[in-house]
Amino acid sequence: MGRNLSFVVTISADAEWHSVLRMFPNEKLDHTPYGEWFYHVYEPSFGLPDPVIFMQGGWGKVAAAGSIQYALSNWHPALIINIGTCGGFKGEITRGDVILVENTVIYDIIEQMGDPDEHIQHYTTKIDNTWISTPYPLTVIKSLLVSGDRDLIISEIPLLKEKYGAIASDWESGAIAWVCKKNHTSCLILRGVTDLVGEEGGDAYNGQVDYYYHNTQLVMEKLIGSLPFWLRNAVEYYQRMPPKIANGQ
Repeated sequence: MGRNLSFVVTISADAEWHSVLRMFPNEKLDHTPYGEWFYHVYEPSFGLPDPVIFMQGGWGKVAAAGSIQYALSNWHPALIINIGTCGGFKGEITRGDVILVENTVIYDIIEQMGDPDEHIQHYTTKIDNTWISTPYPLTVIKSLLVSGDRDLIISEIPLLKEKYGAIASDWESGAIAWVCKKNHTSCLILRGVTDLVGEEGGDAYNGQVDYYYHNTQLVMEKLIGSLPFWLRNAVEYYQRMPPKIANGQ
């Protein structure tokens, strides 16, 4: 195929990573500056040519950006896949739904000297998912995802819906997509909804964090189970590409 076909699967929040480790209890863990990582070799029947790297990226934009750049610089993957959780807007999406992210917006930039929309646009990223064939291994909602270094603030949800057409939010996807695009590397972001936030509050707010932990395990099991499909799609895509394009030329 003429190209390094290593794949890196990044997991951000601690609860998400601990859920993954429960599903891969026998892997040997190593460390980056951002957290743990391990190789996983899928059965030959999955048709994946190389071990898949699972890496804990850390929570929030800073850790997400730093860990993605670390992965790109050290392993030079053909594809970065980020799987994890998000909070949904009540009335717009349902707990357990999975978002196949098409665009990301880092919305928590407060600019008071210039044009705030211009600064938001700078950190808005369109993700190219055209390489993925159908049918998908699970039902997904194709949508934009807004990212900010904070849980959803109830009073801001109407603006996020009106201005961006958002239906859910997380902490890391915006940084992950932006860094991948800067490095001309494909990325796939899949986020499952663990909890909803609306006018009455949030499912996991006010001491109800166990609600998030429980649903995180369910979401991560679903996403891990679907991974071989997305990875095979990537392999088949690069196999179809002309040699010069597959080599990044």
